[in-house]
Formats: sequence, structure tokens, C-alpha cells
Amino acid sequence: MTTGPQPAERVDAEPAGEPPLPTIAEQVAEQLGGWRGMVESSIPVIIFVLVNVLADLRPALIASLAVAVAIAVMRLLQRRPVRHAVNGLFGIGVGAFIAYRSGDSKDFYLPGILYGIAYGLVLLGSAAIRQPLVGWIWSVFVAGGKSEWRQDGKLVRTFTWLTVLWGVVWLAKVGVQAALYLADQDTALGVARLVLGYPPYLLLLAITVWTVRRVTRDAPPVPSTATSAG
Repeated sequence: MTTGPQPAERVDAEPAGEPPLPTIAEQVAEQLGGWRGMVESSIPVIIFVLVNVLADLRPALIASLAVAVAIAVMRLLQRRPVRHAVNGLFGIGVGAFIAYRSGDSKDFYLPGILYGIAYGLVLLGSAAIRQPLVGWIWSVFVAGGKSEWRQDGKLVRTFTWLTVLWGVVWLAKVGVQAALYLADQDTALGVARLVLGYPPYLLLLAITVWTVRRVTRDAPPVPSTATSAG
């Protein structure tokens, strides 16, 4: 008789509190495909820059594409997630195609520049219409699809200024690359692509995770009363 209710009590105890958020390092690593994913996605660009300096455009394109394909195949054979590898392969492939058609190595970086401009403008636009993109990305990748932050004025404001921060930083770093592109500084453009790639991204992710965790930790537990009433 006493053993019957015990499983029910354990089940009720589990959902009583929200599961703890992953650490900042875990969330950053997840967004970037892990530290291995960060390194692997940078290798084709490094190969392109080095081979283009030491040899010519065509060998650089072939080498970077071959490395990107090899990384994707290796991940597939190891049954590891290939999303980041495929995304990187697609970006390398588009840039390589444009550079091959134009015969100018700087065009290898053109898709990334255009994507960065579009992404920065979308970020700022979403903040302007009070639908901050960083908040929706947080809902998808961290909050398990939940969007309760839309009912929390403090979180909406937090995600809004975070989205503006992301947009400004994104446009600033793309602006540097665009200036080098227009100045025909191929090697400097490749170095800028690497230096302005992950470091600002990591910093923005860390700021975002730390800020949102702090705001949600300080928020009063109002939703718990609403759920218990239901």
C-alpha cells in the first residue's frame, strides 16, 4: 500500500523546478559545434589564405575545397554532427565558385561579407520592431522552443539591446572586411576574416548568456503561481 504513491511523488518532484541552464561554456560550444567544430570550420579559410600567398588562386581554391570536403566526410564517417561542417562546406564552395569565375582571390570572401551585412541589418531591424532576433534565437537553442520572455518586459528590453549590440558589432567587423575588399587587400582580408570571425562571436555569446542568466536569476518567480493555478 505504501509503495504505490512513491513513483508518483518522484515524478511530481522532477518538474517542480526548471532544469538548470547549461554553463556559459557549454552553450557557447553548442552554438559553434564544439571547440572541434570551431577549429574545423577555420581550417579551409586558413588553407586558402596560405596557399593563395604561396602559390596562386586556383591551387588555393582546390586546397580549401578539398580540406572542407575531407572534414565533412570525416565527420560523417565518425557519426558526428555534420551541420556545421556542411554549412562551412557550402560557404567555402560558393566563395570558391565566385572567385574562380572572376579570377580574383578577394571574391572568395564576398559571400561572407554580403551575408554579414544582411545579418547585421536584420538584427537591427528586428530590434526596431520589438521582435529582437537574439531573443528568438535564445528560445530555439537554449529555452527549448519556449518564448515566455515575450511576456517579460525586462527580458524584452534585455534581448532588444543585446540584439542591437550584435547588429552593431556585426556591421562593424563586416565594414572592416568590406573596406579591405574594396582596397584589393587580399591577404589582409583573409587575415581579417579569421581574426574578426570567432573572437567577436565568442565575446558576444558570452555577454548574451551571462546577461540573460543574470536577468532570469534576479526575476521574481511569477510564472510558477500561474502554472500552479492551471
